[in-house]
Amino acid sequence: MKKKIGNEKINNLQIEAKSSLIEVGLLLCLVEMLADRRSKTGACHQLVPFGWRAMETSSIEAYVNGNTTIKQDEYVVKSDFTSSFIFTCSQTEGRDHSFQWLCSLS
Repeated sequence: MKKKIGNEKINNLQIEAKSSLIEVGLLLCLVEMLADRRSKTGACHQLVPFGWRAMETSSIEAYVNGNTTIKQDEYVVKSDFTSSFIFTCSQTEGRDHSFQWLCSLS
């Protein structure tokens, strides 16, 4: 038999979670430089339909340091992390690689 839990207590539960990456500017610069050094496939020079632009993408896996803070009422838990992320950059003809998005691999 399952025990019922009071809905009022669960509905009023507020938890705040915040994660931050350390040295984001340096990290983005590094990712864009690494993406730009990858071998070029020449895809950005291919013919595409009118109005479209060809682009090349480059993805790089990197370990990132950061911290997470979880807060519930007066209770606070802080934790540092090192985790693997994948960063994706794109490049259009005649331009440098620019950072597009990242995804955690953990």
